[in-house]
Amino acid sequence: MNLVVKSALAGFVVLAGFAPVSSFAQDGSCTCATAYTGVNPIGSIGNVNGNVMVSQVAGYGPAQAGGALDFGSRVVVGGKGSASVNVGGCNISVPANSTLDISRIGNNICLNVLGSEKTAQTGNSTGSSNNNTPLFIFGGMALGAGILAATADKDHGHAVSD
Repeated sequence: MNLVVKSALAGFVVLAGFAPVSSFAQDGSCTCATAYTGVNPIGSIGNVNGNVMVSQVAGYGPAQAGGALDFGSRVVVGGKGSASVNVGGCNISVPANSTLDISRIGNNICLNVLGSEKTAQTGNSTGSSNNNTPLFIFGGMALGAGILAATADKDHGHAVSD
């Protein structure tokens, strides 16, 4: 591995250290909890305004109204964005500079809003914050994709002779 790739990988590891601690630890602190009825997907994105990303199978992508959500989904809202999420009996507004994590605790679905001084709200969010967590997450994802692309096996498994 060359020095540039090693440096980029080290930078990614450092950047990952600034990401918020996941709410998937089963500590019972949910912004909203609802019963799991066995239906998949478990919910959807209601409205999206501004810079909003959602975790997908291949990483993060732009959130879209009506997009499906399941256990392990994460909705990340940037500084000038907002989103609403509908899961079971929970209808949550996710304000700017915050993250919504969805996990399962027993037979319940746990929705937890992190990173904003304000928790889930039913109205519009006003005020500002200098939280750069979404920026770190987006930057880390982009850096990770670049590292994967740079280190991909271009020979597709062909043996290299010495």
